Amino acid sequence: MKVLVTGASGFVGQALLKRLELAGHGVSAITRSEIGDIDGNAVWQPHLADIDAIVHLAARVHIMQDTANDSLSLYRTVNTEGTIRLAEAAREMKVRRFVFVSSIKVNGERSDGHLTAQDPAIPQDPYAISKWEAERALAKMSSDLDVVTLRPPLVYGPHVKGNFRRLIEIVDKGIPLPLASVHNRRSFINLANLTDAISWGLTGPTGLYLPSDKDDKSTADLIRSIARALGKPQRLFPFPPTMLTFAGKVLRKSDAIDRLIGTLTVDGALPGWTPPQSFKTGINQTIDWYRTL
Repeated sequence: MKVLVTGASGFVGQALLKRLELAGHGVSAITRSEIGDIDGNAVWQPHLADIDAIVHLAARVHIMQDTANDSLSLYRTVNTEGTIRLAEAAREMKVRRFVFVSSIKVNGERSDGHLTAQDPAIPQDPYAISKWEAERALAKMSSDLDVVTLRPPLVYGPHVKGNFRRLIEIVDKGIPLPLASVHNRRSFINLANLTDAISWGLTGPTGLYLPSDKDDKSTADLIRSIARALGKPQRLFPFPPTMLTFAGKVLRKSDAIDRLIGTLTVDGALPGWTPPQSFKTGINQTIDWYRTL
């Protein structure tokens, strides 16, 4: 297939290009250098000639404690209006397959059990709201577009940034963490598994899916896995989770604490798909990359 990938220079995009090329697909990599601002005015048609499928990764990413004025409007400009504009251009140019990478944040910040495609959307911040609005707009175009929407949980792998990278650095420095008493469950997906799921989406049944490693871990187990891969001691000590929640409120870090101690898992169910890499392999590859920094 001839596949157009937006956000091709990003963390997921760079790995996806390699994955698609290895699978024999022709790839057209689009970044802001080629298209300019990804919003409701972007002109996509010249880039869509002879394209069979689109993988839409480009987005205004989630920013912790976003302080921008009217941040919802900024997220909507790229994540909602930009997605709609691309989908409309795809429809005009007769591109049938549209793989949209959304976020599990559309389902909220916690779960009681494994989330599925049938569970209600509960977006709680501007980023998640903008992604949910884009999903709904794409669903309305399903008569003209074969849409596959993926809501991955936290993604890790070589070149990871953000909270996952900071957690590796904390464990590497041997900083003690009060998380030994945390027995939550979290779903993760390593970069190789996510790019494989996206590749599956090029030919798989249309619909909404929640991919994962299918190997949920507690935050404490994640830290232990990172420590083992680093060859460092796991410096975890017990502390009541209720006190962590209280401390989060006092320090105005409730969101960060909730992510550390809360449960959020997904079913990882894509018809006929199995994650090609184990959680252990994904962590080891991530740490191997981290050692090169």
